[in-house]
Order: sequence, then C-alpha cells, then structure tokens
Amino acid sequence: MAEAHQAVAFQFTITPEGIDLHLSYQALNQIYLSGLRSWKKRISRIKNRIIKGVYPASPSSWLFVVIAILATMYMQSDPSMGLITKIRDLPITGQTVLSVLLFSTLLWLSLILALRFCLKLLLSYHRWMFELHGRISTKTKVWATLVRLLSSRKPLLYSYQTSLPHLPVPSIKDTLERYLESVKPLLDVAGFQRMTRLAAEFEKSLGNHLQKYLKLKALWATNYVSDWWEEYVYLRSRSPIMVNSNYYGMDFLYVTPTATQAARAGNTITALFLYRRKVNREELNPSRIPGTVIPLCAAQCERMFNTTRTPGEETDVLQHWQDSEFVAVYHRGRYFRLWVYRAGRLLSPREIQYQIQRILDDPSPPSPGEDKLGALTAGNRMPWAQVRKQFFSSGVNKRSLDCIEKAAFFVTLDDQEEGMMGENPSVNLDRYAKSLLHGKCYDRWFDKSLSVVVYKNGKNGLNAEHSWADAPIVAHLWEFTLATDAFHLGYTTDGNCRGEIEHSLPPPQRLSWDIPLQTHVSESLAVAQALADDVDCHVFPFREFGKGRIKKLKMSPDSFVQLALQLAYYRDRGTFCLTYEASMTRLFREGRTETVRSSSNESCAFVLALEDREHCRKLFRKAAEKHQNLYRLAMTGSGIDRHLFCLYVVSKYLGVESPFLKEVLSQPWRLSTSQTPVQQMELFDLVNHPEFISLGGGFGPVADDGYGVSYIIMGEEMINFHVSCKHSCTETDSHKFGSQISQAMMDLMTLLNPDFKEATKANPDKQS
Repeated sequence: MAEAHQAVAFQFTITPEGIDLHLSYQALNQIYLSGLRSWKKRISRIKNRIIKGVYPASPSSWLFVVIAILATMYMQSDPSMGLITKIRDLPITGQTVLSVLLFSTLLWLSLILALRFCLKLLLSYHRWMFELHGRISTKTKVWATLVRLLSSRKPLLYSYQTSLPHLPVPSIKDTLERYLESVKPLLDVAGFQRMTRLAAEFEKSLGNHLQKYLKLKALWATNYVSDWWEEYVYLRSRSPIMVNSNYYGMDFLYVTPTATQAARAGNTITALFLYRRKVNREELNPSRIPGTVIPLCAAQCERMFNTTRTPGEETDVLQHWQDSEFVAVYHRGRYFRLWVYRAGRLLSPREIQYQIQRILDDPSPPSPGEDKLGALTAGNRMPWAQVRKQFFSSGVNKRSLDCIEKAAFFVTLDDQEEGMMGENPSVNLDRYAKSLLHGKCYDRWFDKSLSVVVYKNGKNGLNAEHSWADAPIVAHLWEFTLATDAFHLGYTTDGNCRGEIEHSLPPPQRLSWDIPLQTHVSESLAVAQALADDVDCHVFPFREFGKGRIKKLKMSPDSFVQLALQLAYYRDRGTFCLTYEASMTRLFREGRTETVRSSSNESCAFVLALEDREHCRKLFRKAAEKHQNLYRLAMTGSGIDRHLFCLYVVSKYLGVESPFLKEVLSQPWRLSTSQTPVQQMELFDLVNHPEFISLGGGFGPVADDGYGVSYIIMGEEMINFHVSCKHSCTETDSHKFGSQISQAMMDLMTLLNPDFKEATKANPDKQS
C-alpha cells in the first residue's frame, strides 16, 4: 500500500526527548501543487466572469471612460451635468476624484447595458435567413455590419449568452395553420376535415387560455421550452435510455492511428481533458452559423463533463460536479478509478497509456455480480432507482458508485475488435454501430454524459446520454478529440503515445462492491438484451457524389438528402409518413431543437410526379425551397411541435383534456432523421489526407415500425448514412432502406443533371 503512505503529509512518534515529526516533503509538495492548480482555476473563473460580464465592451474600457471624464473636467467642463457635484455632496464620498470614479463607473455600466441591448436587438433579426443568395437587401447588409462592429472584440465561449434573444412564443393561429398544412398530404379527405375541425375547436376554446400561461412563462423564464423538454421528454421517461435515447459517434472510417489499445486510450483521454480545459477556461470560440458572425447558444457545454443522470422513481435528475480529476474505467467485468492529474498536472499521454496498460494486464477476476452491474443503467429506470436507493445509499457500494458518477467521463476497454475490416467490411460496420449503441448491455455506463469505448484493435467511439445536450455539442467535442489524437498528440513509430513516464505513479484503484442483487441485475439485463437484439443497424458511406455536386445545382445539400429520404420511404412502404428532422434553436438563449416536418405537400407532389421528368424538376426545386423555408422557420422560433408540446404540458398542469393536442402528440414519427453537423473542417485536411474521414454517428429508431436515419456530409464528395429499425417489424429492413436511399440519391441527381449518369458510367471506380 505504498500509495496510501503518499497521501499522508507527515508522521510522528513520541520519544523520551519529545515528539519526533517525520515530514514527507514529497507529499507536502503534492499538496502545494494541487492547491496551486485549484487557486489558478478559481482566479481564471473570476477573470472570465468579469470579461464576459462586460461583453461586448472590455474591462479596460472602464479606464478609458475614467480618463475621458477626468480630462473633460480638467478643461473646466462638467460632462455629468451636475451629477458629480451631487455625488460629491453625499456623506459616503466627499472627494471630487472619488465622485468622478463613481460617476464614471455608473456611466460605463450604463454603456455596457446599452451595447448589450443593441446586440440583443440585432441578434433578434432573422430575415437575413430567408433572403436568396446573391440578393441580400440593404437592410440586411447594414445589420450584418453592425453585428460585426459589436462582435469585433474576441469573445469567450459564454460571452454572448446574455445578449441572445429569448425564444418567442408563436401565435396559436400560425402554429395550427402550419400543423394542418404539414398533415394534409398524410390524411385522406375525411381525416383532414376531422383534424381541421378539432384544430378550430381547440383555437376557439382551450388554445388561447393555454397560450396566456405560455406567454407568462416566456416573460419570466429564459426559454419557455427547454426545461420542460428536458424533464418530460428525457428525464421522466421510465423506459431504457439505451437505444431509445442515447446515441453514438464513430471513429475515422479508413484510418486507425494506432493498433495499440492502451495507446489509443491514452491519447483519446488526453484529448478529452484538453477539450475540458478549453471549456472550463472558456477558450473555445462560440459556435456560429456557418459563414456568418451570428453566435449560437453555448449553454449545453456547461454539463459536458463530470455529469451523470441519476435514476428516480418518478423522474431522473442530472447531477453535475464542478471538477473531477479522474475517469472511471471498465475492463472485463472490473471497474477502476484512474487518476489523470497528479499534483495539479495532467498526466502525459504516455503516462495514461502506462496506467491503462496496468488495467489491461491486471489478472484479477470480477467480484460476484460486478461484471454485469452496468446493466442496471441499460434497463428500465424504475427498477434501477429502487435498487440504487436500497443497495447504493451507504457503505462500499456508495463509495464505488460515487467514483463512477463523479468521474469526468466513463471509459470502456472493450475486448472486441471493430471497424470497417475483414472480408465483409459492410457487415462489420453494422456490428460496429450496434456495439457503440448498446455494446453487451452491461459494459457501458449509459447514465454518464459521455462513455468512451476503445476497442482491442485501437478503434474507438463514444456513447452519449441525450438529456444534457444535443448531438451538435458532442459532435464538436468528438471532432476536436479525433483531430487532436491523430494530428497533434500523435504516436511514435511503434504505435505508442509520446511523452515521458513517471514510474512512481500509484496504480489505478480497483473499485470494490458488495452486490447481493444479482436477480435485479439479471432482470435489467434481460430487458436491455431484448431491446438490443431487436435493433437492426446499417451504416454505409455514399461515395457517388457529395455536397460539392449538389451545390453546383444551386440547392441545399440537406434539402436534397431529405427529399431523397422521402422518395426512398415512399418506394419502401408505398406511402408517406410523418417525418421528423431535428433543427437547432440555438439562435436563442438555452435553445435546443425544433422539428422540421420534412414531409410536405410539395415533397409528396414531387414524389408522385417523378415519372414526368420536366414537370418533376420544377416540383423538386419547389419542394426543396419549401423544405429550406420550413427549416428556417424552425430555427427562428416559428416551429410547430415545441409550441404544441408546451401547450400540452400546460393543459396537464391545469387538469384539462384537449382531444386535439392528445391526438397530435400521439402521432408516430415513422421516419426520424438528423444531420450530424461538421463544424470544424479546419481541423481536418481532407484534400491532402482524404482518408481521415469520420463516419459520424447514429441513433435507434423512434417508432417500432419506423426508421431512424442519421447522415453526415463529409467534405465535398461523400455522405455517410446510419439507418436503424427493429427486427420485430416485418415491414422494415435497414439494408433494404439503405439501398433505397442510395438509389433515390442517384435518381435525383440524374433528374437534375442528366449528364451525371453518363459521367458515372465513364468512371465506374466512383461506384461504392
């Protein structure tokens, strides 16, 4: 137990001559360095609070205001119009200089509030998004210039938070009109007339009453949707979060930087902690709308690390800790606590590799019940809440569970090999996706905000809990991690991490358990295993063309893909369905997502008219323009579904029933789609190193008889798709639907560009 002695600063013995102190200078030095790191972090937080608190001004501007006021008074002029004299006459001041300082400070704070108010007004303007490319109005040009002027000073990560506008509450009339328009192509005449009647009755009776409560909340709360969305959509769900809620992110498609598992884990863990350091210091640039200076809300970054979802009988709770200097590691049924800081210093990648290798080499078996303990986080939430309360409230189990829940994130050292490899790379990619989505149902800790998986062959990936943030936040983190791992940290020629090793590092701490609950674990595992076995995943890279060729047609790549999905679904099922596409609302403070109902009158008309090619081209462009407009409306706070959702929540609080809202919220999303954004292309040189392409990530199906489709537009020439459905539904097949998507993409490109088919025949190597 050498490490136990290192934790003691001194020992003493009593001798006939008195007390003999045995000081451990090494331990005292460790304590000093740890305290120094802690104080540096506190000072950094205070400094950042001041800098972002006065944004868009700067702290140094206070001195400029003071000097300007003093200079004006020196010239026998009173810029305060007598206020300084009145302040000087107060009993708390008395001196002219102090009065000037007080007046200057008040004037400076007033200017900051005025600048912030102006920036907030400017960021509330969204008409620029609806203007055609190349036809920008004078009003928008003036607006953009003013935004750039007020954003000229380099901001911190959270500098814009207080300047972002609040999410507006749409009018009942507009929401109902857009809703009826969205369901018209999906209903027969009688069904549409019935929904129209229900909507009219709702608007006349209950709707306006509920709307008043929402407007009151919007005046009082920062965001009228986000807290209810987090609680009722995520935290109050009692079904498993594995597959149903959590999502995954994949490694590079073609490249594995090293085949050494411990080395890949060392660099991955280091990169994640470097990103956490940037978040804590607010050194990351705020995310913006691509190609603009328009900032996006960064509030979701706050709970990225040191966060866990703890189960409750009625609702779960998100717990976040200010800091954590260790990660929790799972390997072959054993749990470890791995300290990554020593005396305030982040261990080098080589040192973390050394510590990971110690875990891999540890021959000790799991204690009884330990190996499948993680299944509790994969099953239903109610049993897990009851078990946690009964068996993890005190003693050794609580101490070990605290180590997992308070860890910066969770790491699984998987003993399988995954990736696009072997004689059947397509099948192996599908298995890789399923592994990241649910694993063995007990070798991930699904409650953690982030669970990183490192495979035996060096491939990696992650599984993310959904309630604390949406996929773009995690995608930003994962882009940084992959780029830092491969291009900045790097590896030696023999595949090991770089850096030196301090061999006196104490070994990773094995967590101890006393688990008399094998029956409960087995029950949760059975539920999770049935869910995992039912998931059908298919991942495929579409290489025939990418956004480069689509943009040459003067069309949005996202609209193109969405219309291809509509065509693929119609060919697959012979009908249209309610389609969910996630759109961000981070133009607003604490904004999360809104639904783009991609299935529209225009998209359905296009699909049905596909045989008439000339007419179809016009319908296609009309449908694409409609989709873009729907997307913009969702982004700018004029969506349908979050408004209807909040109205439903208010009706439940009031104890009133609305047949209209009940039916609207019970309609299934048989096609649920999402684009994984690529936000930091500057981190990857895809021109010189096209092999460093990420596969993106995916999620499970939302409806039992539907599809979940995620796609990532990589570079100019590739789009990666992730398709999921359930084996238990005989009408869905992920591989068949994937083929339909590929064919639909080709058919749409050929429709818009007839020469494309001939070009493809001339270059057969382009075919996947």
